[in-house]
Amino acid sequence: MKKLTMLALVATLASAPVFAQNSASNGGFSGPGATTTAPAQQGGGFSGPNAGTMTVEKALTMSDDTWVTLQGNIEQQIGKELYVFRDKTGTINVDIDHKRWNGLTISPADTVELQGEIDKDWNSIELDVKQIKKIN
Repeated sequence: MKKLTMLALVATLASAPVFAQNSASNGGFSGPGATTTAPAQQGGGFSGPNAGTMTVEKALTMSDDTWVTLQGNIEQQIGKELYVFRDKTGTINVDIDHKRWNGLTISPADTVELQGEIDKDWNSIELDVKQIKKIN
């Protein structure tokens, strides 16, 4: 009986890569500087009213850990999880963890809504993105 259980466990573990999703279907950024590593797909989160969108210009004046919502375009990838975001008032670096893409594939031509917290260090300001949504 133990041998049968062990054999079933080994067979299950050995077949796991067969059922893994294709990384291209997991979403992410597809534009200048994009890497081929795609995030794992996740779902869920809050969907409802928020405090409203603001501009990059206004977001850059907010204090550390302030929650903001921005609408615009992700122009390029400049690091593993670091991107340049632009709206009509300027640019800001945004940090988007792989798990935040939620299966979306975004290009510089796509308008997106980013929600997250302002992260101010002594020499830089960026947005730590908690949610990304493609706007039609």
